[in-house]
Amino acid sequence: MRGSWQASPPLFFSLLLLMLPLKDISTSSLSGRAQSTLVSGGSDNGHTCLGCVLVVSVIEQLAMFHNCTAQEAIERLCNYLPEILNLQGICYLVAELYGPELIKLLKYKMNADVVCHSIKLCKQNAGQPFCHLYPPPKMGLNKAVKKANRIVRNSKVLKNTAGFLSICALPPLVKLCEKIKYVIKNKLPYEDFDGDKFSAFPTLRGYHWRGRDCNEGKAIVYPGRRPDNWDVERDSNCNGIWGVDPKDGIPYEKKFCKDAESKGIILLGDSAGAHFHIPPEWMTAAQMSLKSFSDLPVALTNELDWPHFSGTTGFLNSTIGGWTDSLYLRLRRRNRCNHRDFQNISKNGGSSKNLLELMKSLARNQLLDNPAIVIYASIGNDVCNGRPDTVAHMTTPNQMHSNVMQTLQYLNSQLPTGSHVILTGLVDGRFLWDQLHSRYHPLGQLNKDITYEQVYSFLSCLQISPCNGWMSSNETLRNLTSERAFQLSNVLKEIARSEMFANFDIFYMDFPLGKIVDEWHKLGGESWQLIEPADGFHPSQITSALGARIIWQKALSEWPHVLGKENPFNKQIEDVFKDQGGH
Repeated sequence: MRGSWQASPPLFFSLLLLMLPLKDISTSSLSGRAQSTLVSGGSDNGHTCLGCVLVVSVIEQLAMFHNCTAQEAIERLCNYLPEILNLQGICYLVAELYGPELIKLLKYKMNADVVCHSIKLCKQNAGQPFCHLYPPPKMGLNKAVKKANRIVRNSKVLKNTAGFLSICALPPLVKLCEKIKYVIKNKLPYEDFDGDKFSAFPTLRGYHWRGRDCNEGKAIVYPGRRPDNWDVERDSNCNGIWGVDPKDGIPYEKKFCKDAESKGIILLGDSAGAHFHIPPEWMTAAQMSLKSFSDLPVALTNELDWPHFSGTTGFLNSTIGGWTDSLYLRLRRRNRCNHRDFQNISKNGGSSKNLLELMKSLARNQLLDNPAIVIYASIGNDVCNGRPDTVAHMTTPNQMHSNVMQTLQYLNSQLPTGSHVILTGLVDGRFLWDQLHSRYHPLGQLNKDITYEQVYSFLSCLQISPCNGWMSSNETLRNLTSERAFQLSNVLKEIARSEMFANFDIFYMDFPLGKIVDEWHKLGGESWQLIEPADGFHPSQITSALGARIIWQKALSEWPHVLGKENPFNKQIEDVFKDQGGH
């Protein structure tokens, strides 16, 4: 994802806090350029407009669903927000400032597009059409906006909206914003007292993203390293195995792990790998509650990503639907000595162009650490962008080859000998349009008025679409985008076939979308459920879990040496160390 840190206007961030709080939070499509979030690419005006329309829509629908006034709907929304991080208090503060004018406009039955254009948070650029999500009013959008303008023309508050744009200027959020700015820039844990790139704190790139540090006072203690003196006196690799068996005097680490071929798993990826997710309950009036927003602080401090539920590094039971299955959990189950040895080095907007920069946050010492399995999975951002001339801004095969080779050469300088790299091909994002375009988006379910086709068109008009190539009614363009994705996948396949590196072997696999669909159908599911409902372009929790199982099965049958042998001492490890200190 591109773009510097920036917050959306406080009215909309504070009232809902569900969308676009950070310009560096991006969404990546199930299909493709899993990147460009709702907030990358395009103009800041577009991001502001989208945030406005979303929040005003939610307020309108809350009032309708609960048969209450707009003022009561705003109060209800603020009450849903958790008090942690002072989110509820900020909501009330901003509602007090902006609520009266918003209520005045909604009283006249103005839809969200009209409201946002009239208060200048949606702007019509010269030579551009009025961008709108909803069908225009009978009188026409221009006339409706002019009527709304007359209603609010003397509003001192709305005249000053443009001068109060940063939520981070509010004292309760200054420190939090600084923390999030740090992790977005560095992709390293904010709370890391010994500087070993691992943390005992969950979010802000902490142990939700890489194994928990079991000793924040010693930089030589961290997940993934080879044991120091067989961990006789302390757990130097945080896998929960240490000490000496009193029966025979043999260190447990030596007895259980010496010949276990221990190795960790590292993901280099995009927002699909980081598991970007916006709960649809955050924009569905009928499902909103205090409980539905309970995970909001975690989501905000994890960049709206949920790596702890992802298909590569997930380790906690999912609270966002579906179930958790991951390559890490399966590798740990195969060998309990691998406990906590994972790293999710992904970013919203990750592509072959920026993964080399992202890899600076990799934590692997060639001399001291165990080998690793690296999954390279940027599944769409090399073909997805929000540019009107989208094809011209796609990665070319030559660029792809150069970018990936630089990444692999860097990995060869960092990974211990005996590591493995699996290159994953790009997804065929035509799946998005085929499954969703005629379905109702969560915002449209109450009144049966907003389809994904309308959402895609709105984003494109605002020039902030995550993927103009696939999220388009133009079938020819969708096919061209998939053709380029296929070409780039072939580049990865050829690299895996022809290149050799000193410290790792290399493999290629197609993104297993077809097999995921087949497996889900066998379980009685429908294809559209494999796509995130709120954004309409990320893989869902179900897709992540099924994908982990399919990738594992392929590796087990075709590259079993990559996974290592099953540890015969797993039962003994469990008996002696129970949950090995938890995750």
